[in-house]
Amino acid sequence: MSRGFGFVGVGVLAVLAVLAVQGFGQTTTATQKKKVAGTTASKSKTAGHTTTHAASGSSHAKTGHGTAVGAKHHAVVTHPVAVRETAESRRLTAAFTASSQLRPMAQQLISTRSSAAYNGVLAYAASHTGEAAAAAELSLGHAYASDRRYAEAESVFRQASAHGQALADYADYLAAQAAVQGGRPADAYGLLDHFADKHPGSVFAAGAPVLLANAYVAGGDAGSAVRLLQPLQSGPSGGHTDFRYVLGKAYQASGNAAQAAELYRGIYVGDPLSAEAEGAKKQLAAMNVPLTAAERKQHADAMFNAKHYEIAQGEYKALQKDAAELTQADRDALEIYAAVCDLKLKKLSRGDVEHLPVTGDDSAALKMYLQSELARNEGKNDEHDRLVQQMLAQYPHSRWLEEALYSGGNMYLLKRDQGHAIEEYTELVERFPHSVYAPNAHWHAAWLNYRLRRYPDAAKLMDEQIVNYPAGTEIPGALYWRGRMYEDVEHNFGQAINYYKVLNANYVNSYYAMLARQRLDVLGNRATPEPALALASVRDVNDPHLIDALPENDIHLIKARLLANAALNEYIRPEIQLSPTAAEWGALAEAEIYESFGEDTRALQTMKHSGLPFFSLPVAEVPKVYWQLEFPRPYWEEIAKDSAASEVDPFLTTSLIRQESEFNPNAISKANAWGLMQLLPSTGKTLAKRRGEKHFSTNELLNPSTNLALGTVDLRQSIDRYGGQVEYALAAYNAGDTPVRQWIAMNDYKDMPEWVESIPYTETREYVQSILRNREMYRAIYGGK
Repeated sequence: MSRGFGFVGVGVLAVLAVLAVQGFGQTTTATQKKKVAGTTASKSKTAGHTTTHAASGSSHAKTGHGTAVGAKHHAVVTHPVAVRETAESRRLTAAFTASSQLRPMAQQLISTRSSAAYNGVLAYAASHTGEAAAAAELSLGHAYASDRRYAEAESVFRQASAHGQALADYADYLAAQAAVQGGRPADAYGLLDHFADKHPGSVFAAGAPVLLANAYVAGGDAGSAVRLLQPLQSGPSGGHTDFRYVLGKAYQASGNAAQAAELYRGIYVGDPLSAEAEGAKKQLAAMNVPLTAAERKQHADAMFNAKHYEIAQGEYKALQKDAAELTQADRDALEIYAAVCDLKLKKLSRGDVEHLPVTGDDSAALKMYLQSELARNEGKNDEHDRLVQQMLAQYPHSRWLEEALYSGGNMYLLKRDQGHAIEEYTELVERFPHSVYAPNAHWHAAWLNYRLRRYPDAAKLMDEQIVNYPAGTEIPGALYWRGRMYEDVEHNFGQAINYYKVLNANYVNSYYAMLARQRLDVLGNRATPEPALALASVRDVNDPHLIDALPENDIHLIKARLLANAALNEYIRPEIQLSPTAAEWGALAEAEIYESFGEDTRALQTMKHSGLPFFSLPVAEVPKVYWQLEFPRPYWEEIAKDSAASEVDPFLTTSLIRQESEFNPNAISKANAWGLMQLLPSTGKTLAKRRGEKHFSTNELLNPSTNLALGTVDLRQSIDRYGGQVEYALAAYNAGDTPVRQWIAMNDYKDMPEWVESIPYTETREYVQSILRNREMYRAIYGGK
């Protein structure tokens, strides 16, 4: 939803509000979708390892509507295009080989930056020559710069450039950066001048002119900075905030205040979340060029919508206090905006709201929203409903009505008042069909109608969900439950099969596809009718083209591995992405590099964030190495042993760890849960005591062996408390026993999937579904299923 705060003041701001670019309340985005109340592999590969996995693919059959209804085949595997060995690839490979023993020391240095770690890499650099010494010096320079020891960083980066050429572009650029940061900008001039000519294709080619301009400005030569950047302003770099900020500084230093101010204003208002926005504000103040009240309000709105509530509140209050052109009505509205930040920060009381001013614009709707939220928090349903009805009558298009309706629907969902929840959600969808909340609200209305056994309404809404919100996360559930209605209620088994097959074809590894396959097994082979029209809206997966072996002579791949030897980890992905074929193998390469030095968690996160549609791709048709990185098994021997001792499925244990800690043995959550299986210290102590340990320390939970031994016992006990029902145990693992007992007590569910879908806490529902889905993935990848 793109709608403003609705601030329409009088006086000066009333005039500004007319201006689309500057007015208060112009196109501020609705807050992101809320969570409903509640808590929110084998490591045998090396960086140079390649494995070839054969896979077949064919085009998938389509129905007359263009929707896949049969098993969908993904031609995702191609063999790599051969990359010829070149003089440069040989040189880079030699550098990688020469510095391979550096990697553990360098990774330790960047992780701890302790004296011992520094001394180890210093000793390595002193005892080696050429590219090995250069890699060690890059590692040292990176660590020095991280510790703000810029003079030492510059010196050692220059040594790296003298000793080796494999990463000369990194040595030169990072030395120049250290020089600027250390107050010696003139040292950077020679390193950065014609950088792209000296290092063609470098990851720093686009950034070097910006850094050089920064050096010129810092060195008092603003004219050179302007002459350098002006010709580049219309190119790809010209739109970047760092480019515009440095050009603004150059104009400012050269006396061109007007152009500097224009650039700073554009950054502050147009890119409010950028790193340069605050600097732009300070530079405008230094130039005595004030931001308008409307611009400041627009920036505060952006902070609010990005959930930076404390920053937004500070800006609202500052604007209210010192913007001389504001009318009293404007100040009153700003006071209410500051109050909504307190609500989000859980600092707002009923007394605070009662003392807010009475206004006549959309801020009055905001005040009603605040009152309705406090009534909700206090369990005063009637008061909440009265305020929402008042907003419907007086402010039918307000963003705050949208917020109130969604919040009210969630309130009634938690209270198990399904009828009222449906009313709130339906009202939201009808009034705000393009709201960020609309897909979720529409799904809740559909599901609650199903729970009330209003099957015709539920069927209509679920098909609407598929057609109107095809990109939503709710689509797998809509396909499954609409199929269930065709099967259980309408006894149209052929159409049920159509829905299950589309679900399996497009979301093959989802929780609901797993259930759909179970239903297909029950229904067997039956004739199917023409697929329902709604199925034509289901989106096909964009099949990626993945290669099953890495292009070993690709210079960017080799440089990325060399960067890992020097622990310049943040540059691994950017370097890989420079390769024109990186889309086919980049995620695999990056993950394998991290895995090769024991960073299982980072390797997993790389695959998760790769954008590859793993949950829509059949296991058999993607190279196994991808699955092993997406679903790794660190600590597998101990997991299997401890799970067997506790009579727990080891794949369930592994799936839970993947969800809880991503295999980071040192993970400590905000809820004070520790280690691989995220045990509370009190739970660990109790379990350890039962094992006869009298002096248990919480820090022992960071030991994988201890955590797994205790965690599998805890999981077994949780499953036993719920009569062996894994879904109940997992829900309790996330939400606690009390709410789970309450949900079970409803006792009006047809089957376990209906109970899972009815979990009112979004985080807990998704948690249970994810672990059950991941267990099936582990079984399919490693268990031969």
